[in-house]
Amino acid sequence: MSRNRFKALLIEREDGIVRARLRKLVDADLPAGEVLVAVRYSSLNYKDGMAITGKGRIVASYPHVPGVDFSGCVLASENAEFKPGDEVVLTGWGVGERHWGGLAQRARVQAEWLVPLPRGLDLRKAMTIGSAGLTAMLCVMALEEAGVLPDSGTVVVTGAAGGVGSMAVALLAQLGYRVAAVTGRNSSHAFLRQLGAAEFLGREEMSRPPRKLESRRWAGCVDVVGGVMLARILAEMNYGGTVAATGLAGDDSLSTSMMPFILRNVCLRGVESVTPPRALRERAWRRLAELLPEQAYQAIGQEIPLAEVAAAAERIMRGEIRGRVLVDLEK
Repeated sequence: MSRNRFKALLIEREDGIVRARLRKLVDADLPAGEVLVAVRYSSLNYKDGMAITGKGRIVASYPHVPGVDFSGCVLASENAEFKPGDEVVLTGWGVGERHWGGLAQRARVQAEWLVPLPRGLDLRKAMTIGSAGLTAMLCVMALEEAGVLPDSGTVVVTGAAGGVGSMAVALLAQLGYRVAAVTGRNSSHAFLRQLGAAEFLGREEMSRPPRKLESRRWAGCVDVVGGVMLARILAEMNYGGTVAATGLAGDDSLSTSMMPFILRNVCLRGVESVTPPRALRERAWRRLAELLPEQAYQAIGQEIPLAEVAAAAERIMRGEIRGRVLVDLEK
């Protein structure tokens, strides 16, 4: 990589149309920040797909470099906490949305957004985990804190073939939970079974509007869908069950009854992974480094070069991608 020129995926709005192109930039093009990082890996998340394809109001201003997470090595730092050569990970903080992100060979960001690379991980594994894995771990921790334990009963994961969902399936199974996976693709069953799913439910079945209370089925849930599916799961929760809700892939609205909360003592817990305190982020990263087995990295992650990101963004918006997409910035 040249000292002054580097590759970036730049999205621009022209005549109301968003286009993504590979560009050569220089350090002076980067926004202000305390730490300059040589990005080794980034990933493709649903938010990136929205930004690159121009769907939704993800990007604050143009031109813009997407990429909500990255791992890499510090090149220069104005903050004493980081020094050249340090390996770091970034997720959240509006990077790839309000601030230029990780789909470029260099990024300049604020020091408080970075986390030192957790012990036991390399840069590739860290970004195979990425924002999706961190979010999934925070959801699992929320269930644990609510008293949902492996012997409590089955935990259901919605959007199970996606990034957050597949990570949640792998983490829960590794911890000894019985996991039910909701997916709209039968072709994903073998993939999810490899991660540890024991039961499969169809998207159509779980999207039927529920009665105020349904038969009890679930001790816990990691939900990334929202809307009618979340309402059904709430109606099907066991007494004292908890739902960790973290996504809006289906709908950002929720029409439900108070019955599950009052008659079954159900808890709906929101999980936010963009700006959690550093202590919580570091604790979650340590758990991820300890828990994920080697086979999960191979099963969950697929790798592409930067030149293929725009095409992959179209596929993720069509629901054609399962697991995590790793972007190698050196290819």
